[in-house]
Amino acid sequence: MCGRYATTRSAGDLSALFESLDETGAPLPADYNVAPTDPVPIVRLSRRAEGRVLSVARWGLVPPWAGDPRGAARMINARAETVATSRAYGPSFARRRCLVPADGWYEWVRGAGAGRRGSQPYFMTPRDGGVLAFAGLWSVWGGGPQPLLTCSVVTTAALGELARVHDRMPLALPRERWGDWLAGGGEAAELLAVPAEEFLAGVEIRPVGSAVGDVRNNGPRLVEAVAVEPPEEPVELTLF
Repeated sequence: MCGRYATTRSAGDLSALFESLDETGAPLPADYNVAPTDPVPIVRLSRRAEGRVLSVARWGLVPPWAGDPRGAARMINARAETVATSRAYGPSFARRRCLVPADGWYEWVRGAGAGRRGSQPYFMTPRDGGVLAFAGLWSVWGGGPQPLLTCSVVTTAALGELARVHDRMPLALPRERWGDWLAGGGEAAELLAVPAEEFLAGVEIRPVGSAVGDVRNNGPRLVEAVAVEPPEEPVELTLF
């Protein structure tokens, strides 16, 4: 699963990168420790704007039919294997897909360090310092003048070296797949295909310090590498 990640680019940088209209309305704070229900930037299509827009959504999708938004923290990830047929996620997969910009994401390996619950955190991030675009879903809950915009990140089975850290990973989309993902419609198998090996090889698996385990901590020190032995085999993992 993806339960913590970092997104630190400015609205101007993200708008330029994703060729989108900035509708955030305020500066985006750099967040090195995004947690469930936090506000995060997303890129989606807008009929009103006639193109892509950069918005701020709350992480944890709330379906329009939900009685209240309290279950959002359990809706941060949508499994690629069931997203198209899920009652909660299916309508958004069909019509309301988005991109979730990220510097990288965190996972914890149990028993590999002295960090959170005796676990070693790792930060998965592009080696070239670029931005990842997670496949995401969005929805609007509630009426009135300020309805709640929410989102979820699609996850898939981890591949290659990433599987040594966790059995799941966010579905990160290369630039050439952004348009089809945002467009709506399309074949689920193609939309949810895992990235090519070359793309995955560009992701660094970086051991980081235990401070990221506390959601109150923030700042660039959270993504700084620390010296540890990498996991040699897949091990039991902590979920958060």
